[in-house]
Amino acid sequence: MSGLLAYTFFQHAFAAALLAGILCACVGTYVVTRRMSLVSGGIAHSSLGGVGMGAWLGFSPVVGATVFALASGFVVRWLARRRGVREDSAIAMVWTLGMSVGIITSYLAPSFLPELPSFLFGNILTVTSADIIMLLVLTFVTVVFFALFMPQIIAVAFDYDFALSQRIRAGMIDAVMTALVALTVVACLKVVGIVMVIALLSVPQVTANVFSCSFRGMVLLSAAISFLNCSVGFVLSYFLDVPCGASIILVSVFIYILAKAIMSLVSALK
Repeated sequence: MSGLLAYTFFQHAFAAALLAGILCACVGTYVVTRRMSLVSGGIAHSSLGGVGMGAWLGFSPVVGATVFALASGFVVRWLARRRGVREDSAIAMVWTLGMSVGIITSYLAPSFLPELPSFLFGNILTVTSADIIMLLVLTFVTVVFFALFMPQIIAVAFDYDFALSQRIRAGMIDAVMTALVALTVVACLKVVGIVMVIALLSVPQVTANVFSCSFRGMVLLSAAISFLNCSVGFVLSYFLDVPCGASIILVSVFIYILAKAIMSLVSALK
């Protein structure tokens, strides 16, 4: 194992696992507490439209995915606040629209996009220095935002209407978190891919919730769990020669099941 760390791509993978773990711990805990898992899934899948547009028109797919993810997040947020539109219906419309645009534009692209499988299914072993820098900057901004506004974030996450009644700037907090969810989805595409990034924002947090009921506790514990999931997942994928993103998610779900089993056993023995 120590020999593998001599390779640059393994060093990048470990750095990405650490940063993605911290980033998803913060954003994902808000997502789970606020019950936004489906929203994050819609944002992730709609970002395929940006990837396809980039391949078709010749600009960076990451830029396209970022624009589509941000637009999707705020469109769902806006539609969910309109009378006559249910949030799940808004998510379904944005989800399928982005996927449709992505599929059509990918077919119209003049040449095949070599990175398309990585965007769809993830491959942390292909993470570049630019990807690491993007993750580092976003993680730093997110951690600073959480450090400055943690009480307000917790209030909005648990009860938006109550936060409003307490004269908390709930709209601003929710808007910033929506943007952070969208940017986190894009930053983690190379880790697990569009198809499964929703799991990175929910499974480690649910696993952390088995051991901790506090928001801060979930953030800290899910960061460690996310790093463990990503690290074990990409090492297994390397040795077994299987898709990396799927390997990470399988490890994540296995650790969740193991955590539930351990807690059930402890409770039974009391």
